[in-house]
Amino acid sequence: MASTLCDDQTHLDAIEKLISSGINSSEVQDRYILPPHERPRMSEVCYSECIPVVDLGDLIDGPNRTRVIQEIRRACEENGFFQIINHGVKETIMKSMMGIAKEFFEMPVENRACFYSEDPMQPVRVSTSFNICKEKVQHWRDYLRHPCYPLEEVMGSWPEKPAGYREIAGKYSAEVRALILRLLSSISEALGLDSDYLNRIFGTHNQAMVINYYPSCPNPDLTFGLPGHSDPDGITVLMQDEVSGLQVFKNGKWIAVQPLANAFVVNLGDQIQVVSNGRFRSVEHRAVTNASSARISIPMFCTPAEDAFIAPAASLVDEQHPPVYRGYKFEEFWKAFWSQVLGRKTVLDTFKIEYPE
Repeated sequence: MASTLCDDQTHLDAIEKLISSGINSSEVQDRYILPPHERPRMSEVCYSECIPVVDLGDLIDGPNRTRVIQEIRRACEENGFFQIINHGVKETIMKSMMGIAKEFFEMPVENRACFYSEDPMQPVRVSTSFNICKEKVQHWRDYLRHPCYPLEEVMGSWPEKPAGYREIAGKYSAEVRALILRLLSSISEALGLDSDYLNRIFGTHNQAMVINYYPSCPNPDLTFGLPGHSDPDGITVLMQDEVSGLQVFKNGKWIAVQPLANAFVVNLGDQIQVVSNGRFRSVEHRAVTNASSARISIPMFCTPAEDAFIAPAASLVDEQHPPVYRGYKFEEFWKAFWSQVLGRKTVLDTFKIEYPE
């Protein structure tokens, strides 16, 4: 169980480093300013293209179920990202979760600082940037991260403030977990595998939620909320507020993912790219800031168990399609991901098999 107490120095460090404390948000300080060649170049972002929207209404024994699986397959092959509607998570629960998330970052900073940690292996933590101990340039982002499964075992480690946080986040976590299991089943089928394939090989997989808070930024052209990266997990289901900021890299350009009311954004993680032997894509994406509004996004990550063995599915490997990646225990991949600095070579590349030419 995470302690809600920290020593005075840690508390002071947290208040100084968290952008949401207000101390750092009046100007873009040097530690957030990227070299010119790494900056967002917002004028080049495409707003006219969209990622696919998949209606899941017929996914459970509906007359158009086959068509839905085909749409999921196409989205996973061509985009790696799609939005879903009629997904089964109650609108009231989604709104309550977004509301309590905003309340969390509107509380006095002292109420957040007691959870502050710079250790990426700390399961319940408030922190800033991505891996602040290793980064030369930090990101314009604070966040709360905590596990969500098994719910009854982990809920007691969550923040107790704002009032109602545990109850609301608990209901939201349970509903999104049910959605994730449906998506894993559908993606397995879309690959031509048994419907329980991904759920089975992931083992007693983990579920973690992050509440990302991106304060308004005096000069968004100088910094990132999060730079380009792919997710290290199996699948991510993200709820975002009405403020645009998520961007996906496709065909050599960045595409803005415009928020869609009561929808989730689904993106495939690196583990599904490995299992699919490269057929399905874990796509680079990033979060940018803006000068007028704070933004909140809430990704829920489904991650294999540490001892889960991840490798291309045997039925997807043959002479014409040799294995693209070597097999590994997920723990190896996880440690490599958290030891990196975002915006560099993807960890996934280090697991590719090199064949002689």
